[in-house]
Amino acid sequence: MTDFPQIQPIDASPEIAKVFTDIRFVSGLAVVNLIWRHFAALPGVIDWAWPAVRPIIASQQMIAARQRLMESIDLPLLEPVTLDAWRTIGLSDTDLADFRELITNYVRGNCTNLIALTALRLRLEGAEGSSPVFIQADPPPIAASLPPLPRIDYLEPELAHAIKALAKRHEGAQSGIVPSLYLELARWPILIKYFPLWLAPLYAPLTIQATREATYHVAQTEAMAMLPTLPTSLDNMQAMRPALDQFTRLIIPDLIPVCLAVQRLLPDKVGNSDA
Repeated sequence: MTDFPQIQPIDASPEIAKVFTDIRFVSGLAVVNLIWRHFAALPGVIDWAWPAVRPIIASQQMIAARQRLMESIDLPLLEPVTLDAWRTIGLSDTDLADFRELITNYVRGNCTNLIALTALRLRLEGAEGSSPVFIQADPPPIAASLPPLPRIDYLEPELAHAIKALAKRHEGAQSGIVPSLYLELARWPILIKYFPLWLAPLYAPLTIQATREATYHVAQTEAMAMLPTLPTSLDNMQAMRPALDQFTRLIIPDLIPVCLAVQRLLPDKVGNSDA
């Protein structure tokens, strides 16, 4: 987006591309999440922030913390969506497989980033405590690449408006930030229509606020046990702080329940009509 600086992987310099590649490798993701694309657009920030949290993200402790976070989230009751319903709105078996892989990436990436970046934010805020000895986990499987993320300014106006309307359901995105998950839906525009219907109980303002706050508090508890050792000070520190606060307090905790809810609505496997 033009009003929220970021660097897309396709536009990255060789130096930034190298960091993006390492983020994907260590995180086991096919995507570079928005917060890292934003940090890449701020001089010096990604080169400072990524080494600070890399040991956390690569650790066995993160695997366990991420699982506890996912299991802690209490979603509202959602009406099941059958395989036939997915097919009726136009998603083929291939579409469903691709969409399932996409959602898996966003669940993993958002949970990982929320815990690691909350730990970074807490340390910057003066949280005390020794950094643990992080036990390196086995490298995750290399994720298959995904199509380039659509750009909101290049979409048809009606589609762009619908995506922005979804984004505005989230308090943290009121400033014009569009979560990457919703941009991904440009590949399956019909889902932009059905998300508000299928996820209506979660999108209710009081419910999404409650799930966000619960997600945030669990992530903060996990993060306190994984405070990083910070590199030398960053001259451009103030440039990164607003987004670090906004993403760890509002945007990512809002999107994790959405991703988990969508994952719950997907059929277990193609060929099984049970939701």
